[in-house]
This record gives sequence, structure tokens and C-alpha cells, in this order.
Amino acid sequence: MLQNLLLNIDAGTIDWSRAQFALTAIYHWLFVPLTLGLAVIMGIAETKYYRTKDEFWKTTAKFWQRLFGINFAMGVATGIILEFEFGTNWSNYSWFVGDIFGAPLAVEGIVAFFMESTFVAVMFFGWKKVSAGFHLASTWLTGLGATISAWWILVANAWMQYPVGCEFNPDTMRNEMVSFAEVALSPFAVSKFCHTVTSAWIIGAIFCVGVCCWYLLKKQHTRLAIESMKIGAAVGLVAALLAGATGHKSGMDVAKVQPMKLAAMEALYDGGTEVGLKLVEGIEVPYGLSIMATNDPKGYVPGINDILNGYTDNEGKVEPSVEEKMERGRKAIEALAAYRKAAIEGTDASQYLAVLNENMKYFGYGYVKDKNQVVPPVAVNFWAFRVMVGVGCLFILFFAVILAVVYRWPKFLFGKRDITALPAWHYWVAILLIPLGYVGSECGWLVAEFGRQPWTIQDMLPTWASVSDIQASNVAITFFLFLVLFTTMLAVEINILLKQIKKGPEL
Repeated sequence: MLQNLLLNIDAGTIDWSRAQFALTAIYHWLFVPLTLGLAVIMGIAETKYYRTKDEFWKTTAKFWQRLFGINFAMGVATGIILEFEFGTNWSNYSWFVGDIFGAPLAVEGIVAFFMESTFVAVMFFGWKKVSAGFHLASTWLTGLGATISAWWILVANAWMQYPVGCEFNPDTMRNEMVSFAEVALSPFAVSKFCHTVTSAWIIGAIFCVGVCCWYLLKKQHTRLAIESMKIGAAVGLVAALLAGATGHKSGMDVAKVQPMKLAAMEALYDGGTEVGLKLVEGIEVPYGLSIMATNDPKGYVPGINDILNGYTDNEGKVEPSVEEKMERGRKAIEALAAYRKAAIEGTDASQYLAVLNENMKYFGYGYVKDKNQVVPPVAVNFWAFRVMVGVGCLFILFFAVILAVVYRWPKFLFGKRDITALPAWHYWVAILLIPLGYVGSECGWLVAEFGRQPWTIQDMLPTWASVSDIQASNVAITFFLFLVLFTTMLAVEINILLKQIKKGPEL
């Protein structure tokens, strides 16, 4: 099927399928990070209640749990639609690697989602029905369940970026898992998980601080605002620092297994050693990119032209040119077709199998018509990466300042003036930074997904060989239906959240 049918699929179907999946993923990610971030905020608040028995902390915990619950429900709805799209719009992809990709998603649905669903009910309805200790455990386990759910989804995504633990079976025409541990514990997956989750904590923290500043602006619920702000700013500062550290590790992983993505992120066309890190065009940090990619200021970083034409990496391994990979990919496809034909006719197929195994590493390149097709959108990657990093650095400074202000340190700077007596614009800055957090987070995903284009699975399967053979008009119709649906859901959530924030804690 893959070796001859997929190249005839309408280009419109490919474009609309990609657009629809991108739309769903972007909207889904508006809900997920706030879920993960608020889980930490509400867990800390209830822990304080458990330790102090102060009813104030119970009220505070219930307030953040209520906002968590609203957002959690919306995230579940968009997530379910996202998983269904693999079967409807990307059936060739699902057939080719479903045995591997489906495994972490199945674990996520059976274990993590079940865990979330169970303990979220105890968290909301069990205050007077279970012990304080069990309720606290349920609150943390709800957040842990959401985090574990993110883990398995990110394992699946990381496998698409760095496919490991699998072998192609020419008899079934599928990639089959040979090591679940290798898939689940891939270094790429670990780095992606740590960076993604810590960035989600930043969203929860900036949301918390923004809500608190709204109350201070309105001079309402002052104690809840100040105490919650301390939690939010502390969580945010730790998370922002961790996101920077894990981002560096992710950058090293990308340099190793997705050099074209790194080159696009830096708009680096001609690589070399001692490469600087561009802040913007014309301004760079000396040796910065070599350090980020190799931890060595003299490390070699290939550029886009180097990757297209072939290069030798830091370990002395010669990487073939894209045209060589295309040729070997075509050999793999032809050998697979010959093997299948021989198997049907009952003749010796061993010679074709040998050729297939020798060239299978470059199978996906056999579908590439022009070497420039493997270059991702440079401008999108370049600027999205800088927005993501810039927002992260801004939040490190922001949370540090918030902690300084709320604790009135240093004393000579703030004197007797505390956080409840600042000019109104200070509070508005914090409130308006909430959408900026989402911009930075979405830019991170733009880099992750645009950076690996044109591959659905890195070096294994391009997007145009992954889609379902369906009418482009059908996908276009559902695209606009989803656009209306998701926009309505987002508007509904924002409206409900604003009403609940305006209502304040239930005393």
C-alpha cells in the first residue's frame, strides 16, 4: 500500500488535514498547561490547610480547585477529538506505526485518565466524606494523574521526533515495537516531558499571580491574593529556571537527532565550529550555539546547506547528503515492492529483504521529490524559538520581582509600602502577562512541530505519505466546524472562569 498508492493523494487533503490537526492541537494546548499548573497551586494550598488546620487555606484550596475543574473539563473534550483524528485523517500513519504509537496512548487512557477521573471526584465531593489526609492525597493524585497523562502523550510525540524501539516487518507492512522500555524511556521523551511540564507550571503560576493582582486591584479577598501570590510566584520562579535548564537539554537532544530543526531554529545555512547563538539577526552570543548543541564552545554545528549536501558530525560519523538518502529510500521502497511480489508468488525473496534492511533507515526519503522539501519553515522556527526563550527569560525576572515585592525585600527599596498599595498599572502588568505566557508556550510547540517538517515520523514517513485517502472538501468542512466549536468552547471557558473569579472564594 505505502509503496505506490500514497503519492497520488490530493495535495489539498494533505494541507487541510495538517491544518485541522494543528487547529485541534493548538486549542487543546490552551487548556492542558493551566490544568498541570493549577494542580501544583491547589496541591500546595491544601497541604497548608492539612498542616495548619486554618480554614482560610481550605477556602483557598477549594477556590483554585474550582478553577482547575472548569479548565480540566475543556481539556478532556479537545484531547479526545485530537486522538480520533489519527484514525480519520491520518489512517496511513496509523496503519504504518499504530502498534507503537498506540501503546503509550492506550496506557494514558487506561491508567492515567482513569486515575485522574477517580481522584478528581474525591477532590471535589469528598471534603466531608473522607479524612483530611485521604482528601489531600486525592488532590495531589489528581494532579499526578494529569501529569502522568501528559507523560504518555509526550512519549508518543517524542517517538515521532526520534523513533526508537521498533523494527519494520515487511510481511505486515507495519513498524512493530521491539522494546516498550526503549520507547517509554527514550532520552528525547524524558527531556521533552520535563521541559513541557515545567513550562506548564509557569502558565499556572502566571494565571495565579494575575488573578491575585486582579483582587488587589479591586481591593477584594486581600489575604487570599497575597498568600496565593506567594505560592504562584515561588512555583513560577522555580518552574522558569527549570524550564531553562531542561530547554538546554532538549536543545542538545535536537542537535543530536534533529540537526535540521536546530539549523532552522537558528536560520543557520552554513555551519561550522565555534558557532554563535543569534539573539536577533546581526546580534549573537559568541560560541552560544556550539555550547547549546554540544556543550563545547568549539563544537561543530551543521547548517541547512551542510545537511542537504552531507557532513561529518562531532563524533566523526559521515552523514550522507539528502540526495543520497533519497536514492537509498527509493531502493528501500522498490525492494519492499519486489519482496511483497516474491512472497505472493512463492519465489525466493531473500535478496530483496537484504536490500530493504540495508536501506530501511532512509525509507521515508524515498517519497521526497526535491531535497529542499526536507527544509522546515525557517522564519517560523527562528522567530517562534526567540519568542519562547524571550518570554521564559521575562518570567524569571517577573517572578523574582513579585517575590521581592510581596516579601518587601530589600527593605530600603519598599520601606513600609507593601504589595496592596502599589499603583494600579503594576497589577495590570501582571494581568496582561497571562496571555503572553500562552504565546510563549504555543511558540514552543510551533518549534517542536514545524521544526520536524516535512516528517510525520522523523526520517521515516513524510506528511504526504501519512494522510487518509479522503476528499479535501470533507476535511475543510470539518476544519471550520472544529474552528467554530473550539472557539465557542474557549469563549465559554473564559466566561465561566471570569464569573468564578469575580464571585471569589466561597467562605
